[in-house]
Amino acid sequence: MTEIAIHRAGARRMGFFTDTTVCIGCKACEVACKQWNDLPADGGELRGGGSYDNTRELGATTWRHVRFVELLEPSLPNIPAAHGGAEVPDLVDVAEAPDRWLFMSDVCKHCTHAGCLDACPTGALIRTEFETVVLQPDVCNGCGYCVAACPFGVVDRDHDDGRAAKCTLCYDRLQDGLEPACAKACPTDSIQFGPYEELVDVARRRVARLHEKGVAGAYLYGAGDEPGEELAGGLGAFFLLTEPPERYGLPGQAESPIRENVVPATLAAGGAGLLAAGAVAAAFAIAARSERAPLVGVAAAAAAAIDAWAGRRRRGGREDGPSPAAERPLAGAPEDGP
Repeated sequence: MTEIAIHRAGARRMGFFTDTTVCIGCKACEVACKQWNDLPADGGELRGGGSYDNTRELGATTWRHVRFVELLEPSLPNIPAAHGGAEVPDLVDVAEAPDRWLFMSDVCKHCTHAGCLDACPTGALIRTEFETVVLQPDVCNGCGYCVAACPFGVVDRDHDDGRAAKCTLCYDRLQDGLEPACAKACPTDSIQFGPYEELVDVARRRVARLHEKGVAGAYLYGAGDEPGEELAGGLGAFFLLTEPPERYGLPGQAESPIRENVVPATLAAGGAGLLAAGAVAAAFAIAARSERAPLVGVAAAAAAAIDAWAGRRRRGGREDGPSPAAERPLAGAPEDGP
């Protein structure tokens, strides 16, 4: 986990547990989030396809988003229409038909391995004393690296000022001992907030209870995984799902892109450093054999060696002649060898 930037005595890791089996799609969490964080509306019109999911996705001004996952319509009996017209579905059966909708209140995952935080060059993204990931808008420069680095598509840039924005897990409320606005507003306790380890225990018991009731497909997404199999190191905001994650718009696998590439990147950087050190040492050894070689000649020789290696790297390691940079005369270098 990235180093915690803010420390407070007695602070514990806090998080969200979202139980999709009791979500009714009321969007109270969306409204409460926008109201508390003073976020603008994203348009109230219904869009093509007839879905009630008017916000569609998380974004810079939508930090909580209730997904409306519409399943294939079940086979329902039709009612013969009068006067030979087309048959129409029995609306009573439509209303009572099970599993026609899946609802899920989506949010920033506050990952243990947060790709957005790893990629941020300015320190705008920090990990708080509650081990949540918070974006400081006054430090953000709008580069967008965090947007590309988030494996869940959570972070987005504001179309007005270009700065990134996402859920803070109501950090201001947490500092005053209050629960986040979305959890406070949820009428069914689909969104539960509390100490992370306690929430994981609650979620595991809930899954076991559903299995006893015959809901064999219930499972936790983002918590309770085996070591080494965690999504992004473990999610601070995790979910109880009954369908494959892709059906909810969630990835089956997720990790910080930077952490995925950290080993090869470290090896490459280490190799380049060792080669550069070797080139400098060789240049000094050559200069030591000649009393006429000035210091600038030593530096020029080292720079030329490193530049030649970089040229080979750009050409995929092929030995097809020196790089153009290595052939350029260096300012201050002696024209004749020692």
